[in-house]
Amino acid sequence: MALIQTSLIWVAYAVAVVLLLAIAVIFVYIYQTPTDRAASVTTVCILTTSALLATVLLTPVDIALVSSTSHSSLGRKKHWATPDSVDSIVKTLEIVYYTLYSLDALLCLVVVPFTYFWYEEYDEDAAEHGEQTTGQRLWGAFKYTIAFIVFVVIIFLVGFFVPFAKKAKGDHRLDLDFFKHLLAENRGESALSFALGLLMLVGTIIYVLYTGAGLALLPVAMIKSAPSVSSPALAENTASQLESNRERQRQLEGRNEGRDDGLDSRDRRELEALVREERTLIRRERLAAESSGEDRHWLIKSWIKVEAVFRPLKLIGGLVLLVLALLIFVSMLITGVDKAKNSICGSHCGYILGYINIFQPMNYIFVKSSKVFPVDYVLFLLLVLFFFCASVVGIASIGIRFLWLTIFQIRKGKTSPQALLMATVMLNLIVLAINYSIAMVVAPQYATFGAQTFCDIEPRHPGEQPDCTHNNARIIPCTELSSNPAANAVCTPSVLSTFINRVTINFPFFGVVLFWAQFAFLAVYLIVFVTTLFKTPGLDQEQLDRDLEEEEEEGLLASTGRRWNATWQDITGRGKNYGTTTTNGERS
Repeated sequence: MALIQTSLIWVAYAVAVVLLLAIAVIFVYIYQTPTDRAASVTTVCILTTSALLATVLLTPVDIALVSSTSHSSLGRKKHWATPDSVDSIVKTLEIVYYTLYSLDALLCLVVVPFTYFWYEEYDEDAAEHGEQTTGQRLWGAFKYTIAFIVFVVIIFLVGFFVPFAKKAKGDHRLDLDFFKHLLAENRGESALSFALGLLMLVGTIIYVLYTGAGLALLPVAMIKSAPSVSSPALAENTASQLESNRERQRQLEGRNEGRDDGLDSRDRRELEALVREERTLIRRERLAAESSGEDRHWLIKSWIKVEAVFRPLKLIGGLVLLVLALLIFVSMLITGVDKAKNSICGSHCGYILGYINIFQPMNYIFVKSSKVFPVDYVLFLLLVLFFFCASVVGIASIGIRFLWLTIFQIRKGKTSPQALLMATVMLNLIVLAINYSIAMVVAPQYATFGAQTFCDIEPRHPGEQPDCTHNNARIIPCTELSSNPAANAVCTPSVLSTFINRVTINFPFFGVVLFWAQFAFLAVYLIVFVTTLFKTPGLDQEQLDRDLEEEEEEGLLASTGRRWNATWQDITGRGKNYGTTTTNGERS
């Protein structure tokens, strides 16, 4: 029975990984530019995105496996959950975590930079004339990647030799077995904890700025971004307007034939206005072609059709995501206040909370759903995808910046390979921050013990199961402060919570910064959310064409009004020409 249950949990994870691979493929192909595509960049981006999503989605597997060792309703271990069996499960999870974290670090710090420089080193003219060999290109990419390899080595060396937290080791409040287990580590675990904490710290900075903004932008933008005209109709109207514009230009130029003094001032002003309008209409024609998927990859065309099919559901979906985002905001705020006020050791151990003192809705939902696997797994998958999509929206809206300077723009179908690689690294680091945020702030009890409980009757002998059938027995949820010998025999913390708590308790600086950064995240979310209530930044192609946006403000590309059949026209690819207006106001 135990083997079947464990196997089902891993099978569910394998199915989820396949789904995540499909999501990674769609993400990369939608955003990369079709005219400047490189197989190496595409492969590395897909692999890296899949690995980072697989890492964060291992959390519910971790929780389900450790929770499967106990009867939550009885408060005791199952008959098969011997110490050796539990240790075997934990050891397997540790191996998978170490593998995924190492893979993420290798991809983020070595493989992606090497791919970036490999792409940059390509010289088309030199390659055509045989002046650039593969070996030269490899060496050119490798010599720039050496700096990143040295950086990785330095991180692990510093983590290997840096002293453990003396305050934490001398704190009598950490005498419980739960904390002793975190403090009793070797130098190898110290190096890994330091490296993980440093990368998590960098990722948290990006997470605060981009995911905080994206979490507010995504729901409101879905609610307020309804199309005013379908892409086929826009293309047909633009073509008709462009034809009328050019015909009027030919008429004016015809008047000028045979005249020595040229056009009069009124006709000259009109011709200049027509030339400006022609440039605007050409840009709008290109925009309509991009929006309808003409001359684009078949996957992008399919995605545009799918978006059109589900467009009527965007309002409902936006409202649902808005409620979810507000629920996450409230839950994180409650946990943050609870940790700041009731943490057993404060900044000495990264604000570890012994148990939840205030009702926290997200944690409650996950704890209750974890009693019936895979309900919590599905909810966790949706939560992770929401955070991931919010991060993508944040990066696409803000762009890749250094201070106030924009380095790259992330655009659907127009993202350069260099920008895509940098965005992938940013998402990789953000996922580490999401791991901390979900496990320590959004649903801390669920991420640590799941639905595990114990009964407060002490066992007759050390190591034995307590007699939970006793009339005075109380079933109590497992917490970090469970000092009862029965709790030590029943409660098994998740491997993820052990990793993160080990980082924060042995290197308190990381724990302090990561904790207070959550309040900065909430502040960014609140500011952007209030702003989007009054003005929603465009997340579609209109936002990306700055010149076109300026012309729209001048009224040259004024909206023709909302129409319900725009969705059907986008799906079928046929639009209706509603007539055009020339510069003189004549309707054609």
